[in-house]
Amino acid sequence: MTALLYAAADGGNSKTDVVLGDTDGRILARVTGPTTSPHAAGWPAALATLAELVTKARAVAPDRPLAQLSVYVAGADLPVEVERLNTEVGGLGLAERVTVDNDLFALLRAGTAEPDAVGVVCGAGINAVGRRADGRTSRFPALGQLTGDWGGGQHLAALALFHAARGEDGRGPATALIDAVRLHFGRSTVEDVSVALHLGELAADRLDELCEVLFAVAAAGDGVASRVVRRLAGEIEALVRVAADRLGLLAEPYAVVLGGGVLTARHPQLHDDVTARIAALSPRATLTILDAPPVAGAALLALDALHGAPCPPGLEAAVRRGIPL
Repeated sequence: MTALLYAAADGGNSKTDVVLGDTDGRILARVTGPTTSPHAAGWPAALATLAELVTKARAVAPDRPLAQLSVYVAGADLPVEVERLNTEVGGLGLAERVTVDNDLFALLRAGTAEPDAVGVVCGAGINAVGRRADGRTSRFPALGQLTGDWGGGQHLAALALFHAARGEDGRGPATALIDAVRLHFGRSTVEDVSVALHLGELAADRLDELCEVLFAVAAAGDGVASRVVRRLAGEIEALVRVAADRLGLLAEPYAVVLGGGVLTARHPQLHDDVTARIAALSPRATLTILDAPPVAGAALLALDALHGAPCPPGLEAAVRRGIPL
């Protein structure tokens, strides 16, 4: 019997990763392109880009139908958004069956095959989801400060500049962030950095570079920077606690998957603090730092859908080999 084809997409805030594979475990194509998040690109552009990338991936087998298209995209946070995405992507006519959901579910599946699991991402932003074997899920609206979110690389970078500015002018405590920030941008003062960002002399996205500066200053023992890192560890713990508690998992064995650039960097202060907090919170939980691309999770979820159950371990291993980090 001819193997069925599927396509799977991980659509982050900055780029989209698409793979074409089959039910024998082969990865036939992998392409990348711009974001397909409707929050970042707008609905028409997001849908058009997704269709283009899937079509490009299918060029290796243009005459074979797609049995499954599984798309996991940033910004699919609210039920109304998930419903609209399933309708809109289904309407593109790309595959016989379509599944669209939040990109954190792809990250979670990339990190573990365990049915009971919680995943936290801390990259540009921060969010979490959870799932149980019975199909229940837990998620957050993840609309930034509108819904109480705290953390993420962009927020940490802004806080580095915030504390440096206040430390320099005396409104806040002295901190090594002052020199670290001004020297990073080659300016005489932190105020010069702030003004250059305001006037466009420094590109706005360069502010994000201060996330790594914050962690370096914290690692050197600065109290102000270290307090920010401790606060982030507390936020990650809170996300795991709430997601797991909603699903009745806190006292049970379950997997915790941590992903996103801030967490996969394994900054010692943050990593050790989070590890200790989760061990105290749920002694029976196992902690994994993601070491596979989220699109591998999207591909595995597509295969799970085609099998009607988690795909066999041998098939999963073949997919993971075929989609390197």
